[in-house]
Amino acid sequence: MLWPFNHFRKPRLTPSGTIEAIYGMIVTQAREPIFYRDLGVPDTVNGRFDLLLLHLWLLLRRLRTVQGATELSQALFDRFCEDMDDNLREMGIGDQTVPKRMRAFGEAFYGRVQAYDQAMEGGGEALAAAICKNILNGTGLDRAQRLAAYARASEADLGRTDEATLLRASFRFPPAIAEDVTP
Repeated sequence: MLWPFNHFRKPRLTPSGTIEAIYGMIVTQAREPIFYRDLGVPDTVNGRFDLLLLHLWLLLRRLRTVQGATELSQALFDRFCEDMDDNLREMGIGDQTVPKRMRAFGEAFYGRVQAYDQAMEGGGEALAAAICKNILNGTGLDRAQRLAAYARASEADLGRTDEATLLRASFRFPPAIAEDVTP
């Protein structure tokens, strides 16, 4: 007999449509061709994963400042994990291997969050160095500087977005631009 374990779970306050909309925006932004074509992000599974993490981190970083957004942040992270699990299975990764890969994704996520947070607080070239290492495989510091400038511009844009707009999924990421956007 199957037990209805979800029966004991607290109901979500954030509508799943909002979670899907926000996660969809993150995925859509991470798939923008300019990142791969002009800014040097490798158009590979790893490159796409790292760009997805960058955008997820940017939004979660902003949501840390929003009172009552803890549940939304957790729901977005859970949706990210579901997406990664689904992608692994679509690529033919077996049931025995998926948990190991998911653990590696979690470690990558938390490692990058820590590195990007420290770099953002450190200022200067620290974020470009972290992006160069994590997204560009240690090459192309000039492109990493442009990606870092984009990340800073995105953070500033999200910072100017009011909380209600964030929680309603009515915001947009700024466009990625290829030319130097150093502030």
